Parts: sequence; structure tokens; C-alpha cells
Amino acid sequence: MSALIDALVIVAVAALVIVRQVGASRVDTDRRWWLLPVVLAVVALREPHLLDAHHFSASAVILGAELLVGLATGIGWAWTTRIGVESDGAVWSKSTRSSVGVWVLGISLRAGLFALGALFGVHQNSSALLLALAGTLLVRSGILIRRARRLDRSTVPGPAYGEHTVRTTWKERV
Repeated sequence: MSALIDALVIVAVAALVIVRQVGASRVDTDRRWWLLPVVLAVVALREPHLLDAHHFSASAVILGAELLVGLATGIGWAWTTRIGVESDGAVWSKSTRSSVGVWVLGISLRAGLFALGALFGVHQNSSALLLALAGTLLVRSGILIRRARRLDRSTVPGPAYGEHTVRTTWKERV
């Protein structure tokens, strides 16, 4: 796959994820939350030049660091996301300002890794970024699903007789 297509896929997925997380989104614990990250990882791993042949060790270290930054970003993003339960038992999530900080830090660290690789003359491919994004989304989704399943939905009061409005209880704070 060409670098332009990889870049477009990365931008499209990042835009989709960011737009979905700016507002509240429903956490569905029954759906296949792992499917998008797996597809992204497969697309990234299909690239034959994931590691630089001339600087194999250095590119492997940078790729490993990129993956660790991606996983740490996913963990930080998941734990800074607010989770709430509605009166009907539906679980919702919403990113916070801290989540934005985690994203900014993760992007800054990735830019630093890219600059470090460029300093050493390591050819870096967009597949590493795509693979790290897949790791970020996989870890974040997994942690959110686990947090949503642990919520005690029995303590949420049901609607009163004749009440047609939905009340949101945001009890969990980060």
C-alpha cells in the first residue's frame, strides 16, 4: 500500500475516533470492539518495509518505543474517560480534558520518536504509526469495556411512573 493511502487511512481513522469521542458515546459491551484495531494492525503488518533494512536494530527499537507509546496512550485515554450509567442501564463514555492531554502527550512523544529516527537516518514508514494507533484503540476499547462491565447498574434508580425524560448519572470522576 502506498504511503499516501496509509496516511489517508491514519487521518480518517484518527478523525473518526476523535469525532466519536468529543461527545458522549454509548459503550456497547456486546459488539466486536476489537475489530477496527485488528483491521488496522493487519493493514500495517502487510507493509513489507515496516523495519528499515539498513538500520534494522535502530528501526526495531523505534518501532518498539512507538508501540509502547501507543499502548500507554490507550491506557491513559481509557482511564481519563468519564463513564456514566443512564436510568435505563445504558453505559456512556465521554473523553475529558485530561484525555486531550493524553492525546497531545502521545502525539508529542511520537513526533519525538520520528525526529530521533530521522536524526539517526532511519527510514520510517507510516505503518509503524498505523500499528501504534491500532494498539492505542485496542487497549483503550478493552479497558473501557472492562470498566463498563464492572459498573453496578442495579443501583441506578429507574424512572418514576409517568416520567419520560432520561436522567444521566455521572458519578465517576477522573
